Amino acid sequence: MTAVTLIRSDSLSQSAPYAYASTAPADARLVFLAGACPLDADGDVTARGDIAAQARTCMQNLESALSAAGANLDDVLSTRVLVATTRQPDLVAAWNVVREAFDEHDAPSTLLGVTVLGYPNQLVEVEAIAAVRD
Repeated sequence: MTAVTLIRSDSLSQSAPYAYASTAPADARLVFLAGACPLDADGDVTARGDIAAQARTCMQNLESALSAAGANLDDVLSTRVLVATTRQPDLVAAWNVVREAFDEHDAPSTLLGVTVLGYPNQLVEVEAIAAVRD
């Protein structure tokens, strides 16, 4: 059973595809994850030029990092999705992949267009914070 409680507000727009806040109980261990990058096992950026494919790799890598910490996507308190773009449709392409991976667990999230990310040809990165009970 997840330690995360997602919070909604009737006084805020219902059109946002995520909860507005989340909490973890005092007995939960917080897990701060580095940004999941679209890297393969050799450390090479995958799917150059393909935002959706890079987002899928990011989510796979995020799930692996969560698993190593004893957590899964349902334990995520919040995310930040970074996309190297100035185009809103590119943000939506990455967001759609992230939302699909999280399914009904619509943790609070921030979606940002940035000028550049850390690896050559990297277009997407997904950060997360999770909470688990031991």
